[in-house]
Amino acid sequence: MTTRSNIFHHAMQKYGTKPDYPFHHFPNYAALRHDSDGKWYGLIMNVPIERIGTPGTGNVDILDVKCEPDDVEHLQKQQGIIPAYHMNKDHWISILLDGSVSTDAIWKLLDASFKLTK
Repeated sequence: MTTRSNIFHHAMQKYGTKPDYPFHHFPNYAALRHDSDGKWYGLIMNVPIERIGTPGTGNVDILDVKCEPDDVEHLQKQQGIIPAYHMNKDHWISILLDGSVSTDAIWKLLDASFKLTK
């Protein structure tokens, strides 16, 4: 299962970026930003499951990434990928970090987001 710490490690190794915690009221929400201009390419949040419309109780970590608008609908048909929480749903998706999406798929989506937001 890919965890937030795996994602932070990947972001540091591949892009040289550390997580940023921009929300004082949500200290566990971490943004991944480009060093050059501060644009987000990822946002990790820990949200109540009922807020994202999936069955269950408690909280789940999610990763928001940007993708091509033409890919959004197709991606959301895959297990573990839902409409973006807290972001523009035409350009962003949320990935559940509950083991339902493979690590390789997460890296590909994060890489694509990094390139799209550059």
